[in-house]
Amino acid sequence: MSNREAGQRVGVNERTGREWLHGRPGGRKKRPSAPARDTRAASASSRYLSEAERLHIADRFRERATVRAIAAELGRSPSTVSREIRRNGTAGRGNLWHYRPYAAQARAEARRLRPKRGKIDGNRELRDAVQTGLDERWSPEQICHALRKRFPDRPEMHVVHETVYQALYVQGRGELRRELAGALRTGRARRKPQRQANCRRPRFVAPMVMISDRPAEADDRAVPGHWEGDCILGRNNGSAIGTLVERTTRYVMLVHLPHGRTAEDMNAALHATIRTLPPHLTRSLTWDQGAEMAGHRAFSLATDIPVYFCDPGSPWQRGSNENTNGLLRQYFPKGTDLSVHTREHLDFVAAQLNNRPRKTLGWETPAERLSSALTA
Repeated sequence: MSNREAGQRVGVNERTGREWLHGRPGGRKKRPSAPARDTRAASASSRYLSEAERLHIADRFRERATVRAIAAELGRSPSTVSREIRRNGTAGRGNLWHYRPYAAQARAEARRLRPKRGKIDGNRELRDAVQTGLDERWSPEQICHALRKRFPDRPEMHVVHETVYQALYVQGRGELRRELAGALRTGRARRKPQRQANCRRPRFVAPMVMISDRPAEADDRAVPGHWEGDCILGRNNGSAIGTLVERTTRYVMLVHLPHGRTAEDMNAALHATIRTLPPHLTRSLTWDQGAEMAGHRAFSLATDIPVYFCDPGSPWQRGSNENTNGLLRQYFPKGTDLSVHTREHLDFVAAQLNNRPRKTLGWETPAERLSSALTA
């Protein structure tokens, strides 16, 4: 109802009701007062702005302080403060922007109420379009871009791919049929939890030397002899083959692991593979933080080759090795037993890759590049 009707209902003057609703600024005779609002428990989460922070934003905004200055005083991101003023501010006369903290707090609390109905659940046409795309084995991102192209003037048919994933994964919504998750490339019906990299415990007893301490000559690929290593795994992670790639020449060597990939097995097999190379081509080895390299200290002492470890969850730091592992899957498919392959077969596969022309080498082969490095 209007302010006048509400005032008549409770028996107060229209002006008094307006002051209760919007608050009263301070004057010569009257003290300022805050607007009346529902009594709600303050949010204990630091994720959301509190009422005190909104009061601070209002005071500093009135003093024409910059958004970055306000954010620094609150210890918040500048985008958080900018978004708060844009969402909960109001335009006044002459296009002047006003920010009323109590009204902003009320809007934020009303907007935070859950549960909310999903966009896909509330639009049958949108839901059918997304289901059709998933039946065609399109990715959620492809579906979302196709919808924007097909319905450019209908924002109710526009979604982001995260909305599609949530409609598939979040339990209790039922917006999309659960069997549609099988159309995703991962085939997973729920999200895969990701552990925070900075919360991992040290994996090895001997301290690791990280990739940030690797010599600069290894980064620019100018000097041969710096290797990247990893393992490709077989069925149920029960078998493995070690892979080594030289960063400059992209030369591949395969490590035979017929009895498993324990630290002792990897140390012995890696030592036997590396010692076939001349000393000037064994400058360093970069590996991920796999448990098979728990004996890295003993390996370095035996071969005089320093081992550097990548940061957790950063496969791009061994890009050449990751690319080679993908090429090897043509010979060693996923889900197969890798322990059945002999040393001779591994050498045959490595020779095929090393004699394959590579675009990144100017269509030379890794074997030709390595031969040049040996001659030099």
